Amino acid sequence: MDLTISKIISGDVDTLLAMLHELAAFENLSEYCKVDAAALTAAMFGKDGFVRGLMARDSEAAIGYAIYYPSFASFSGQRSMYLEDLYVKEAYRGKGIGEKLLSAVAVDAAASNCDRLDFMVLDWNTPAVTFYKKLGVETNDDERHYKFQGEAFERLAGKK
Repeated sequence: MDLTISKIISGDVDTLLAMLHELAAFENLSEYCKVDAAALTAAMFGKDGFVRGLMARDSEAAIGYAIYYPSFASFSGQRSMYLEDLYVKEAYRGKGIGEKLLSAVAVDAAASNCDRLDFMVLDWNTPAVTFYKKLGVETNDDERHYKFQGEAFERLAGKK
C-alpha cells in the first residue's frame, strides 16, 4: 500500500461526498445525509469556511477521510478540535489507516494550540469504541447529545 494523507482540496469534494454517503449508510443514517457539494465547498473553502479535512489515499485512490473544526471548552478553557467524521473504507480497515488519520488531526490540532480532540461515537459501533479505547480515549457517559433543528431552531433564531 502507498498510503498518503493530505489536506482535502476543493477538487476532492465530490469524492468526499461519496465517502460521506458511505459513512451515513454504515451508520444507518442515510435518510439524514442531505449535504451536497455546494454546502461542503462553502463550509470548507468559502469566505466563512471553518471546516478542515484530511483525505487518506492508497496511491491515487481515496480510501478514508477526517472532517473536523475548531471548538472551545468553556469550563476548562481549552481549545479543542471537534472530530465530526473519521471514516475508512471497509476494505482498508484494520490496517492502521484510521489511527494515522486521527494522528494527523491531532498534529493539526496541536499546531492550532488545541489541547484536545472531542467527538461522539454511536453506542452500537463497538469496533469504533474499541479502536478509540485502544488509543486511550476518555469517555463521559453523563453527557448526551442534544440539538435544535428545523422548526425549533427557527423559533429560537427568530425566523418563525
